[in-house]
Amino acid sequence: MKKLFGTDGIRAEAGQFPLDADTVAVIGYSLAKQLEKKLERTAKIITGRDTRESGEWIEAAFHKGVLSAGASCESADVITTPGVAFLAGKFGFDAGVVISASHNPFQDNGIKIFSPTGEKIDDETERAIEADIFASRKPTIQKETPFVQNLKAEEYKKAYLGNLLQGFEKLNLKGFKMIVDCANGASSHMAYSLFSSLGADVMVINNSPNGKNINANCGSLHIESLKNCVLQENADFGVAYDGDADRAIFIDEKGNVIDGDASLYIMARFMKERNMLANETVVATVMSNIGLEIALAQMGIKLIRTAVGDKYVLEELLRTKSRLGGEQSGHIIFPFRSLAGDGMLTTLFILQAIYETGKKLSSLTEGFKRFPQVLINVKVREKVPFEDIPELSKALEKVKAEVGEKGRILLRYSGTENLARIMIEGEDEKNIRSQAEFLARTIENSLN
Repeated sequence: MKKLFGTDGIRAEAGQFPLDADTVAVIGYSLAKQLEKKLERTAKIITGRDTRESGEWIEAAFHKGVLSAGASCESADVITTPGVAFLAGKFGFDAGVVISASHNPFQDNGIKIFSPTGEKIDDETERAIEADIFASRKPTIQKETPFVQNLKAEEYKKAYLGNLLQGFEKLNLKGFKMIVDCANGASSHMAYSLFSSLGADVMVINNSPNGKNINANCGSLHIESLKNCVLQENADFGVAYDGDADRAIFIDEKGNVIDGDASLYIMARFMKERNMLANETVVATVMSNIGLEIALAQMGIKLIRTAVGDKYVLEELLRTKSRLGGEQSGHIIFPFRSLAGDGMLTTLFILQAIYETGKKLSSLTEGFKRFPQVLINVKVREKVPFEDIPELSKALEKVKAEVGEKGRILLRYSGTENLARIMIEGEDEKNIRSQAEFLARTIENSLN
């Protein structure tokens, strides 16, 4: 049976399997039935979506499936992914479902499912839903498209924004100028009211969604326009979200990019100085720059690495009872506040660090040196385990000796394509590029 759920739910082109209307209805039906089996009662589910043009009909199809299973379903309309995760627990729902493809272009969409704790649903439930999708006999889904219940949508959004501000009541941003790039996504009608309520001078860009412009040359993957805007407006900083606002990338007042690694460094130092960093530990993924690991070590902070995906970061945070983790892409998790990565919450924490230290954002990254990184992709016919390739083992030993302790090598296969990915970090970009190309040739000759 093909696996449909990845580390961030189901994602595909809208209208194509498994995001065609019939299959989406089966997903809704199956989730409701799986919850009913576990809870021994009918389930109560809340949904939310980003601004893609396909969001409304996918949400309606999902509701159709849930209602056909005898469960109840409400909608918070357009809202961020962490917003839905919060609402699921706050208002007594059994699951929160987000219709979003995050940073992908508008043609794509996705379905992410959260438990009331804010965690992604368990693997067992995902496998059961996949089994229902591929079953030869499909469940009976009602023919009529239901009216999506969204009568409390504004109340839900207000509750989410109010929750974000808890703990930041003393944050006074009067005279602070910030630019917010909403990626024409879910934060478009929320960011201004959130930050202006703290007294900030807020300029919002890319906040006019039309169903097709989400993430289009804007947001956390395309930050040039934000950088230019920060410099032109002489702003104190800028922040860019993705389509569902679960990640945040910053621009400091000098125009420098502050990615997830730099954000982790800023918050780790800030939290350690205030005895808020449990276990003297930060959790990140294998993609985080070795410069972060070295900078944290100099402060006596340990970096634990996980596989790529905020799901794995969260699992390690909970296992080690740590309080800060995230990804280079801008997903930052503060598990004592939320188990979901939240771009707007991350922004509030960065603003708090600026306010309490009295420093500019550029000053808060002092001590963090990003090492050069080279990434090469090699097409392969099959994904043979790297350890089963003798020539590669020899080549890898040679390169490891050259790179030494102030460097890092990562080999992995793509989860979606027949590609081997070679990543090397080190102090000299010319050397690591030569080393990466050497490993790439070795893989290519061995596997092709």
